[in-house]
Amino acid sequence: MTNPTHLAVLDDEVDITRLLGLYLESQGFRVTQLHTGAALIDLMGRDPPTLVLLDLGLPGEDGFAIARQLREHWHCGLVIVTGRGDAIDKVVGLEVGADDYVTKPFDLRELVARIKAVLRRLEPLTTRPAPLPLGPSVAPGEKTRLRFAQWELDTAARRLCDTQGRDMPLTSGEFDLLSVFARTPGRVLSRDFLLEQTRGRSAGPFDRTIDVQVGRLRRKLEVDPEDPQIIKSVRGAGYILVPPVAAE
Repeated sequence: MTNPTHLAVLDDEVDITRLLGLYLESQGFRVTQLHTGAALIDLMGRDPPTLVLLDLGLPGEDGFAIARQLREHWHCGLVIVTGRGDAIDKVVGLEVGADDYVTKPFDLRELVARIKAVLRRLEPLTTRPAPLPLGPSVAPGEKTRLRFAQWELDTAARRLCDTQGRDMPLTSGEFDLLSVFARTPGRVLSRDFLLEQTRGRSAGPFDRTIDVQVGRLRRKLEVDPEDPQIIKSVRGAGYILVPPVAAE
């Protein structure tokens, strides 16, 4: 029997963590309920969860700072679950590396569906200790190393490195998005297409998820993110990966 996936729920409201804990456990997850950022960091050091549900509104603590710390030191899924529904908060949450952003009140069934969607994207890495390149299974004959500009994207190992072999850390969402670009160079891709390919859903009229992730990728890939030469915007149409891609 496989071990249940470990989730951490961080919220200062005991009733919320208890509700989520009971429901998620009924869905087959192992859940650790937490109420402070310090407790989460301690857990990450001794029994790291596969995915963290993080509330932003923690008294005396900066939820965004906790999210940044997670992204800097651990590879795990991160879903922000908060009462802060302002569009700016959502954009900042995605910019600091959240895989999804859910506002309260929420439907428990929808939350579980979103958690499972993030876990599916993480699956190739959760089956192995990073950074060993024991990636997901690939179709026979499929080329998994994609080279463009000064970068090499290894889709089997889920790894991005430069020409000197130095790793560039990517979140699961950033990796999935860059993979779509690298497999379709020279083609204009709409935001809706990119969202469907990476998250399995269509974009709403005010959905900026792809714009935020493209911005993060540019900061990591481009010599000058303000004058991008790798991922360019096509006004009114979407984005395009400009350099040619060599596949091995």
